[in-house]
Amino acid sequence: MKKVLLRVGSWLSGGNLVIRILAGIILGIILAELIPSAASLAGLLGVLFVHALKAVAPFLVLVLVASSIANQKSSQHTNIKPIVLLYLLGTFLAATVAVFMSFLFPVTLTLSNISHGVMPPSGILEVFNDLLLKMVDNPFNALVSANFIGILVWGVALGLSMKSASASTKDMLADISKAVSSIVRFIIQLAPFGIFGLVASTIEKAGLSALLGYSQLLVVLIGTMLIVALVVNPLLVYLHIRRNPYPLVFHCLKESGITAFFTRSSAANIPVNMQLCKRLNLHEDTYSVSIPLGANVNMGGAAVTITVLTLAAVHTLGVELNIFTAVLLSLVAAIAACGASGVAGGSLLLVPLACSLFGIDSSIAMQVVAVGFIIGVLQDSCETGLNSSTDVLFTAAACMAKEAKQRKIGDEAVHN
Repeated sequence: MKKVLLRVGSWLSGGNLVIRILAGIILGIILAELIPSAASLAGLLGVLFVHALKAVAPFLVLVLVASSIANQKSSQHTNIKPIVLLYLLGTFLAATVAVFMSFLFPVTLTLSNISHGVMPPSGILEVFNDLLLKMVDNPFNALVSANFIGILVWGVALGLSMKSASASTKDMLADISKAVSSIVRFIIQLAPFGIFGLVASTIEKAGLSALLGYSQLLVVLIGTMLIVALVVNPLLVYLHIRRNPYPLVFHCLKESGITAFFTRSSAANIPVNMQLCKRLNLHEDTYSVSIPLGANVNMGGAAVTITVLTLAAVHTLGVELNIFTAVLLSLVAAIAACGASGVAGGSLLLVPLACSLFGIDSSIAMQVVAVGFIIGVLQDSCETGLNSSTDVLFTAAACMAKEAKQRKIGDEAVHN
């Protein structure tokens, strides 16, 4: 038995990462069903994996952003503006698709008196206020509390301030950035063990029936994210590059989305995305900024979650919904989703904010949030996979569009 376990452990630590993660999921389910007492102990592996990612992700974002900006040469021009526009437009369109899907396949929930210890934002002004306060947070507190908005601002400020630093100082910052990225890649290679523990612990505590009980809600959520990933995003990319977008879409989903699905952290997936951009031969001065930025503001998956869960509450209570309110919900969900980064519970705790548009009581909205936590093992994974893969997709689309435009100008110059 000991030799078998050693062989399994050796195999999980080497080879194709996706296959090893799938094996970890299967082994976790088997362990939870056959030896429930051991499943709780295995859960420690999952806790260690998640805590390791949470520990390194804030510092990773800080050094990556600071290094990329500090090492940019004044003659180099980034292509950030169209990427940011794609991020914002994609997030809004994701919320709009979620509204349409929720009308087409209305979901009702069985709600009871479920309480939760964390208070959600009370209104859109509070979200903006929190965002502003996060932007000027103490840098050390931002790192400790995983305030990614504050970390992003300090990273930009530090990078701009160090543009005039000596070459050796910039090289040291770049070396630190590479070192932290290597640590993250090492942690991700341990994902099969972490996923094994998380699956075993979750199934042992809640059982497979916990997920099956909310199968319709999961189908609408995941189905909407698939539509965004396979229809909306490819359309946006096509409008930029004017050729078949699907080879690029599938490549990003495979290389970035699958890894993010299992790590459930856009920030921790930044090194994976950076390597993917490098393999796609994108402009380094562009993706070194756009990828960390996208991990904080490109939140199409979060917009889908906020919208679908809010409209599930609306349908459950029989609240009337008109076109104007639906558009307003899409806008609020998109804005709230951009502020979801660094919030405990992510997009789920912004559901009560959207529910307030329909006069839904906070106590009822928090019951919907509790449902979200139950299905979070799949919902959060799909959400992160969509968000992270889209960071690379939109960056690649903007870079390719710029290159095509430059080639066109060059061809015209030659002909003239």
